[in-house]
Formats: sequence, structure tokens, C-alpha cells
Amino acid sequence: MKKNIVLIGGTHGIGHAIVSQIASDHNLFIASRTNEGLDNLDVEHILFDATKDEIGTDQLPEEIHGFVFCPGSINLKPFKMMGLDTFEQDMQLNFFSLVRVLKTIMPKMADNASMVFFSTVAVTSGMPFHTSVSASKGAIEGFAKSLAAEYAPKLRVNVVAPSLVDTPLATRLLNNEKKREAMADRHPLKRVGTPEDIANIAVFLLSDDSSWMTGQIIGVDGGLSTLNIN
Repeated sequence: MKKNIVLIGGTHGIGHAIVSQIASDHNLFIASRTNEGLDNLDVEHILFDATKDEIGTDQLPEEIHGFVFCPGSINLKPFKMMGLDTFEQDMQLNFFSLVRVLKTIMPKMADNASMVFFSTVAVTSGMPFHTSVSASKGAIEGFAKSLAAEYAPKLRVNVVAPSLVDTPLATRLLNNEKKREAMADRHPLKRVGTPEDIANIAVFLLSDDSSWMTGQIIGVDGGLSTLNIN
């Protein structure tokens, strides 16, 4: 039986890589601001802006077997240069929009369903200029662990914490060869991540192969969070 998988965001970067891997095997419902990149895939598209829209239950399947929340931000600035509004915007996009969607879809979650959220390596590693994004993604990590505990054994909830990934969101950080080489060199595996690197673990977490995993924060970061080889 094909599973019903709901993705918030799925037209760019990591989200699109996930969609590309599982579209032929599952019933996908993609909620995003555009349907760009979905033309040749057998998916249901729902026009949706995570920052302001409420997702309608009539647009979703009766049972949801997997849920992935992809929207995120990369606001990298010195703390002294960021106003309170930056922190509020990051928290709204990264965390409160997730909570708002979950309030709608939780009654539809099937037994043994899997949820996948995204954080960042900076939450555990402590990186300069990451105060805003780390605060909002850190909220996701704590929330996910509590949600996993509250809904076990019915639901599984896990978080993927990547390092820098070559997506449209990271264009400013990788827009020339010098920057790309410098970013790659920071990682023990000497490259930045690809959307497929992150999609691989997300797809695994959605599958029954990860059926004994919940409440985990999984680093997919080229070794950055745990290895010091410099």
C-alpha cells in the first residue's frame, strides 16, 4: 500500500530532493507557494504559504502516514546588527509555522506515522553569527523531543540537523569558488552537503526501516559537529 506523505515545501532544495526520491512510491501532497519543479511528478499540489496561510483539512488525505516540514531560513549576521524583528521572523517561519500546521494535521496522523523536521548543526556546535537561526531551530529540537515522548508509540518524530547544503537558500554563502572552497574546507569530509545527502536520511526516517527510531536529532554535517581535525 502506498503511504500518504505530506510535505510543507517541496519545490526547491532538500524538499524537492525528497519529493524526487519518493514520488513514484507514495501519494505525495506538496504544500508550497508555487508548483515549480513538480510538473513531471505525480503529486498533489496545495497552494500554501507557511508564514501566513492555514492549511485546509479538506485538501489533505484522510490518513497521513508521513509528514515533512521543510521551510527554513539562514540569517547569518552579528547579533548587534539584528533587531528583534529578525528573531521574531525566524521564529515565525521556522517554529511557529510548524506548530500551526501540526495543530491542523495531528488528528489525521495514522498509527506508526513518521514526522521529520529540520534543524541545523549550529544548535549544538555554537557558531558565530547564528544566534537567530539557532534560537528558532533549537526550539524545533526541544519541541520534537517532547512531541515524540507525548505521542509514542503512535507517532515517531525525528529531526535532521544538517550543516551547509548547496541549495538556493545558501546561494549567498556559495556564490563563488573561493567561498565554496572555504566552506568545504571547514568540514572533515571536505565538501558542503548536497540536497540528496539530506534527502537520503529524511526518506529513511519516513520509511519502516527506521521504525525503532524516535526523538532523535540526527547530524548530517560532513562530520562538523563531532570531529575536530584542524
